[in-house]
Amino acid sequence: MLYPAVAELEKVAKSRYALVITIAKRARQISENAEACGTELAEKPVKLAIMDIYNGKVALKNQELSAEE
Repeated sequence: MLYPAVAELEKVAKSRYALVITIAKRARQISENAEACGTELAEKPVKLAIMDIYNGKVALKNQELSAEE
């Protein structure tokens, strides 16, 4: 079973497509930031992006990704 469930993540975005795009953009941000800082990630960027969205650290506003860091 996936954690968090896709149904729970869909509440954040209007559609699954928007959710996937948001996760992909956030994962790319995480990956680029880690590479720029020379930091090694404990988890894969996609997993970290999913958890950021689930925990409310990232929001989708007017189809734009907005990270609250």
